[in-house]
Amino acid sequence: MVHFTAEEKATVASLWGKVNVEEAGGEVLGRLLVVYPWTQRFFDNFGNLSSSSAIMGNPKVKAHGKKVLTSFGDAVKHMDDLKGTFAHLSELHCDKLHVDPENFRLLGNVMVVVLASHFGKEFTPEVQAAWQKLVGGVANALAHKYH
Repeated sequence: MVHFTAEEKATVASLWGKVNVEEAGGEVLGRLLVVYPWTQRFFDNFGNLSSSSAIMGNPKVKAHGKKVLTSFGDAVKHMDDLKGTFAHLSELHCDKLHVDPENFRLLGNVMVVVLASHFGKEFTPEVQAAWQKLVGGVANALAHKYH
């Protein structure tokens, strides 16, 4: 279990309050699919994923990215119970979708890159450390059913 200090929780919550979930979500998922093209196999019903511009402009990628980032909002609200918060999604991704759990770590790292690009100087090393801890905790929670 990941333990967050009060300061880390406040740091994460403060930045999260400024995140445009729709915009950032599409970018996070889009970048994942571009940077790690093997992840596209889980989205074969999303239509045209033939190029970076096709992926980044794909409305299904944007919509699902928003859904993914909305789930991260649940993580921000429940940082003390990530496994419980993501138990259902862990089961879904393990048993039904058969997603490689390493993809959760990749997604988390892409999310940190997107946050850094959106928030620039505000995304200090301390902010990054708190977010890395959170995305790592979420990745572990999502991978929980795999163990």
